[in-house]
Amino acid sequence: MSRSGTHKTLLAIIATDKTFERVEVGDGEEAWVGKCLHCNTRLTVALDGTPVSRATIEHIVPRGLGGTDEIANLAVACSGCNHEKGVRHDPNGLGDPKLQAMIARLQERRRQRWRDPAPDGA
Repeated sequence: MSRSGTHKTLLAIIATDKTFERVEVGDGEEAWVGKCLHCNTRLTVALDGTPVSRATIEHIVPRGLGGTDEIANLAVACSGCNHEKGVRHDPNGLGDPKLQAMIARLQERRRQRWRDPAPDGA
């Protein structure tokens, strides 16, 4: 995915995640501020979709295991949590009970945080 594609995807996820709000972050500048899907760490993304903090795109069901880029399968996570999931759980395959439990928890959190995007996009 290209950098601009990644930024657009982050903005699409933010538009559907009610933990993200547009706030002033200093000197009159605004950004999107929300929470990591895993640990609730505060994450900041510029209005153009550029990660300001350690924000990354989380595939709840990993792409390598059949997960898609559909917005419902995507969330914003801090790089530490996203990497940890990738290292500890994703390689074990969909048959792994721990990965299944992780996916179920993340899907439920994503559902709880879901908001319909505003008609203007964000």
